Amino acid sequence: MISTTPATMFGAAPRVLQWIIVLAVSLVLGGGLFVVGLPAALLLGPMIAAIAAGLSGATIRVSNPLSLAAQAIVSMLIASAMTPEIVVAFLADWPLFVAVVLATILASSALGWFMGHRRIVPGTTAVWGSSPGGASAMVLMAEAAGADARLVALMQYMRVVMVAAGAAIVARFALDIGDLHPPPIIWFPPLEPGPFAATIAVAVIGTIVGRWLPISAGAMIVPMIAGATLQGLGLIQIALPEWLLSLAYALIGWRIGLGFTRAVVRHAARVMPMIALSILALMTFSALLAGLLVLLLGIDPLTAYLATSPGGMDSIAVIAASTPVDLSFVMALQAVRFFIIVLTGPSIAHFVARRMHPHPPAAP
Repeated sequence: MISTTPATMFGAAPRVLQWIIVLAVSLVLGGGLFVVGLPAALLLGPMIAAIAAGLSGATIRVSNPLSLAAQAIVSMLIASAMTPEIVVAFLADWPLFVAVVLATILASSALGWFMGHRRIVPGTTAVWGSSPGGASAMVLMAEAAGADARLVALMQYMRVVMVAAGAAIVARFALDIGDLHPPPIIWFPPLEPGPFAATIAVAVIGTIVGRWLPISAGAMIVPMIAGATLQGLGLIQIALPEWLLSLAYALIGWRIGLGFTRAVVRHAARVMPMIALSILALMTFSALLAGLLVLLLGIDPLTAYLATSPGGMDSIAVIAASTPVDLSFVMALQAVRFFIIVLTGPSIAHFVARRMHPHPPAAP
């Protein structure tokens, strides 16, 4: 007898209908979160809607070209914040920047080692899953290294969701940001064809080149570096209308949320509480590092918190762009950590995995 649970009914529905439902729920949730003033509402609303759909058996997925397009748009958003002033700021305090990044990597590696050592998550899977780099890049690199890609994806995307939600809530309710407010949103601003065309061209060409180059996360790194360099040299002016950014945010939210399938969650159900605790531990450690930055550099707490948050760089960029923070500082620290993780991730995973000595099973 064929089951007719809500989950199987949703998965059996035509894909067009599934997308219509996800889009409708995303609009309601995103609109509601936007009205109450939660930062990155247009990312979190679609993400929550997609998680619900994924756990209900949805068969739809964000296609690879659309996912790359959304990533390219966010890469250009990050590039627009990478001004020459950011380089000066980094050079002025580079030892502290590097120390904060290395401390985060050390903490995440220690958590990965502990989870592997205690047989909570097997081998290098624990290290890759705990790594605070770009979630998509970590999943791809972990799969190439022979780790359990499904479990790595669950760990990575759980952290992205928890950090994004936590950062948005902290930005809205927990930290005192005085009378500062983000600038009003103009959904359809007057658009200059030249700058907009140049922005899209750099995003497209950079993504294609990044996909072709043999580097991890090249599709995000190349357009980001190219856009920042060209803008810094005065050759282009990055122009990203709000409607385009909002579409990119929704695509990223759907891509992350639809990865939470029942099969993946069932595969890791036994260890999910420990995974959640490890994520909370890393978030707490990062918050302590943020407090250190506030004390040493005198920056505002929200900027420090977002800069040290161990979430996906794209989702943190979305939150930072919608709050009154120093976006350049946030993205400088996020970018430095991202580059170091991508360059050193395989070596760190192998180094930590070789030093795992799991406890023998308990005697009956």
